[in-house]
Amino acid sequence: MQKSKNILVAPLNWGLGHATRCIPIINAIIENGDRPIIASDGQALALLRKEFEKEEFIELPSYGIEYGEDGQNLKLKMLKDSPKIWMAIRNEHKMLHSIILKHQIAGIISDNRLGLYSNIVPSVIITHQLQVLSGNTTWLSTQLHLHYIKKYDYCWIPDVEGLESLSGKLSQNDDYEIEKVYLGPLSRFKNTNNYQKKYDLMILLSGPEPQRNILEKKLLEEVKRYTGEVLFIAGKIEKEQRFLKKGLLTYYNYL
Repeated sequence: MQKSKNILVAPLNWGLGHATRCIPIINAIIENGDRPIIASDGQALALLRKEFEKEEFIELPSYGIEYGEDGQNLKLKMLKDSPKIWMAIRNEHKMLHSIILKHQIAGIISDNRLGLYSNIVPSVIITHQLQVLSGNTTWLSTQLHLHYIKKYDYCWIPDVEGLESLSGKLSQNDDYEIEKVYLGPLSRFKNTNNYQKKYDLMILLSGPEPQRNILEKKLLEEVKRYTGEVLFIAGKIEKEQRFLKKGLLTYYNYL
């Protein structure tokens, strides 16, 4: 009989995409007879707590990622925040050794958290950003990201390789030092023919503030002129689920 293993699964709290694409991975760990130990912070951690109420959770240091109100200054804002992000990466790496010992971790799956590499147990990082396209600073931002990716045993890429890739050149890199595994797209949804059409348009938001909130306000104004049924999911993980029906608009804070 196979002995159950504890696997640390740790998505980055940068919007909800990293957390949601870890859901099928966590389910696969459970189906394999192993035990996920889930680690993150903020809304990503809150979402996974709701999804996996019976599992064990660890709160990690927050990267504190925020976007400026003016999108033109994104690179400047990220540069300004880089010491805070670097410190969070350093602190989560310092925590990792005690987490491995306390929870008897047999392996680590990190979704874009850069400090969870180990020389004690196997570690993989999930990322599609093997090239970080940042305009005239692309070479520098890519090398900084690769510096951390190379600390992991494997890089799992949630995409397909080659011309049919969803993320294009972002997920393509010939660096031979990276052990790349293309997983294909990760989703918790399954294709089915057993459905009924209820809405004409769905708006699904996520991402760091204040830009998420700015976009929400703009889209709520735009849909007033739309003549079909609209499902609006704001991507705000709060204590209670909120629901509002107004004319053709159905609004949820999260689903």
